[in-house]
Amino acid sequence: MTPILLALAAFAAPQAAPAPASDQALSQRCLADVRADAEKAVATANDWRMRGGGWLARQCLGLAYSSLGRWEPAATAFDQAAAEAEVKRDPHHADLLVQGGKLRGEVLLDRARAGVMASDLPGARIDIDKALALVPADPFGWYLSAALARREGKLERAKTDIAKAVELGGDDAAVLLEAGNIAGVAGDVDAAKGLYARAIRAAPESEAAKSAQAALTANAAPQP
Repeated sequence: MTPILLALAAFAAPQAAPAPASDQALSQRCLADVRADAEKAVATANDWRMRGGGWLARQCLGLAYSSLGRWEPAATAFDQAAAEAEVKRDPHHADLLVQGGKLRGEVLLDRARAGVMASDLPGARIDIDKALALVPADPFGWYLSAALARREGKLERAKTDIAKAVELGGDDAAVLLEAGNIAGVAGDVDAAKGLYARAIRAAPESEAAKSAQAALTANAAPQP
């Protein structure tokens, strides 16, 4: 489940201590805005926050930013909501901390991917390892870590991490393609072929499937 869906699910959950009727109404309005018009939801949440909306308003702001893919301000909003909820001894503060942590993990993974594209492999490795501590159930994180380890020449790390990625997201063609690449580098040609075939079956029209088919074709060609 994506960070925004996780956050929405938590936001829609019944509250242990019911908020005042006005806050309940604003919460529902915010949730509707997040789904229909996230930019409007940002304005709604900020206005509510300025009028003393407390942690619910900050959570609303975090949801809106999440919907827009603005992970860093979303994480900050959830962290602030958690702090306010803790002061009020509201049991939701733990859930809010988790939401903020997941979003910070997404920020780190995005930064790591940019680092790889910029050939800053040491910086990307630092960000990925931090992200994996925050979002250990995210298959993309393990996939990115495995691909980076292969580029770093750390084959054992690559094999361990891609196995985790396949376990968590084995129907993803990109994950299966990378698993095939790593198996090929490790010299396990039969395993590589099987993984490439799985990638093609998982998403036949995808770029990953095209790369997997190219790899199969290259492996089938007579060696000079």
